[in-house]
Amino acid sequence: MYRICLLLLSVALLLVACSGMEPEPEPTVTPLPMDEYALPVERGEYFAASGVCSSCHKNMTDGTGNDVSLDAFWRGTMMANASRDPYWQASVRGEVISNPDYDAIIQDKCTTCHTPMARTTRVFQEDQGILLDEGFLNTVNDLHTLALDGVSCTLCHQIEADSLGEPESFDGHYRIDDMTPVGERLSYGPYEIDETQSVVMKSASGYLPQQGEHIQSSELCASCHTLYTSTVDNSGEIVGIFPEQMPYLEWKASDHADQSTCGDCHMPAAEGAVVLSVTGGPERSPFSIHSFAGGNTYALKLLMNFGEDLDVTASEQQIGAALDRALVQLQNQTAEIQIEDLEINGDTLEVSVKVTSLVGHKFPTGFPSRRVWIHLKVTDDAGKVLFESGLWDQNGSIFGNANDLDAAAYEPHYERITDHEEVQIYEAIMGDVDGAVTTTLLRGAEYLKDNRLLPDGFSKAAVSEDIAVYGNAASDPDFQGGADKMVYLVPLDGGDGPFTITAELLYQSIGYRWAQNLDRFDASEPQRFINFYGQVENTPTLVVSHTVKIGD
Repeated sequence: MYRICLLLLSVALLLVACSGMEPEPEPTVTPLPMDEYALPVERGEYFAASGVCSSCHKNMTDGTGNDVSLDAFWRGTMMANASRDPYWQASVRGEVISNPDYDAIIQDKCTTCHTPMARTTRVFQEDQGILLDEGFLNTVNDLHTLALDGVSCTLCHQIEADSLGEPESFDGHYRIDDMTPVGERLSYGPYEIDETQSVVMKSASGYLPQQGEHIQSSELCASCHTLYTSTVDNSGEIVGIFPEQMPYLEWKASDHADQSTCGDCHMPAAEGAVVLSVTGGPERSPFSIHSFAGGNTYALKLLMNFGEDLDVTASEQQIGAALDRALVQLQNQTAEIQIEDLEINGDTLEVSVKVTSLVGHKFPTGFPSRRVWIHLKVTDDAGKVLFESGLWDQNGSIFGNANDLDAAAYEPHYERITDHEEVQIYEAIMGDVDGAVTTTLLRGAEYLKDNRLLPDGFSKAAVSEDIAVYGNAASDPDFQGGADKMVYLVPLDGGDGPFTITAELLYQSIGYRWAQNLDRFDASEPQRFINFYGQVENTPTLVVSHTVKIGD
């Protein structure tokens, strides 16, 4: 028989500069010896740690000689470090403190996402996942090593095809065979395997390779990235469910569903054929590079800076490479910004800005701490700043943003901006059962605002409530699938032209309010994150920019 096993993945995404300066360059990383960061080789009844697989799947090159080794790419990603993410650990503790009656439920659900091998093992042992205190993060816990190995090889490659893409598979309800004994368990991959290679892999890893095309499907990703959380009211009762992250359903509602898969962007194909193992075998093509690039550059910076504290098994060089891949994706494949129309009427400059999304889901998507905003600056001929909306501070806050100034408030969606303290922020703002702003997941009952940029082909009038647009953007005729267009009315105050107008699109994976709200918890994990946050600036990532002049 089979058992249902949960997996969720919060992935996560991003950052850039401070107080009007040029975007801060990414840190330069110094290569460290690879042998200091050996991957674990522990074997359990159902799963083997990543070092078992990497012993053969290394020293791999593509048709142009590029290194595409599985271990070299995967180990520096957020997938590999899902359990080590200090923001996630702090958030789990915060949820438990805020909802003590649901301590066991919270930890069990969160571990399915970030420590899936350990938690799945506990389920098969007729128990549940526990993360904190004596749980998986404790070095004496018998599943500590498998837990820290994150979303690893023998977890993903053992997922069965049953029900993938169907509602019953959402919320991490994918299926893993729990009956086949050690040494006979199947490991799915996209290729046909001959008998010789099968014997070699079984001998080396203990798993039998089996072709399973579902391993490359978006539906497999959907079981992790379609997550509902419970809604708890003021009396502590569960009164509903809340769509915490829905990238798969957003993708399904877009034109991208007929054009590309999740893997096309997050696991791009190598250049040419690849021999998969040091033991030899046929060349395989296409081969999906296990880069898992997203946008969570801030978490990667924390892993680089505090790797020893977080028991990271990747070098600074490897995490730095993952950071570089995230930046390449953000800055080349995510969005465009264009200043389309400029007009001077008396002492007022009218600026029309269009933001176009290039991704197959909302931008930003996933965990609702993420936000994107427009930074628009107008200067005169002498370089004097006449207007600036969306300026940021070194602490990660945005000047003028109501939510950064007041935890109970939030910035609305704008069609026209007339004041420098108004900022166009594309984000999801959660509300509790009373309609009050909250960053506590289990208090989330509705979205008070969701104006995240929509993928091309997404009809905001025809989708379900779980992925709908909320707030002023719902009635904005210029906020449609694929793009948003808005107008700035800028007072020139007698300044002399030519005037220079720069529009930037900036991104953070952890908004200022989401970070600051953890400081109220007097516990080790939240306070450690706040300590890290104080040492690594939460500057936003510059996604794209456009500069024009008028009034020569």
